[in-house]
Amino acid sequence: MKTTKMMTKALETRFKKTGSQENIADPVVIGKWFNPYGRNTWFATEYDPETRTCFGFVVGPFDDSCDEWGYFSLDEIESVRVGRFGLPLERDLYFTAEPISKVHAAALTKLGR
Repeated sequence: MKTTKMMTKALETRFKKTGSQENIADPVVIGKWFNPYGRNTWFATEYDPETRTCFGFVVGPFDDSCDEWGYFSLDEIESVRVGRFGLPLERDLYFTAEPISKVHAAALTKLGR
């Protein structure tokens, strides 16, 4: 089974070009990974290629009380298997970088909120 590459050179270059967004009120989400069987979604605003760690907004598995800003590992995302057939998590190949305010609003709409 062929899987999606979780980090591409183009995506890594975009993260590097954007740099730290620590003091930006509405940071731009550059990458998105998701669970095709559930609610979990990882929206990355920053990436460290040395540790393969991202910083961003994570939509948790249950409800919005689980949603939070934090660090997450691409190695862990690559290792997770979900669903009855043990499919991998996926990178959204059609995701367009935009501010978290727009991304979050769209995610809530998709979830019916």
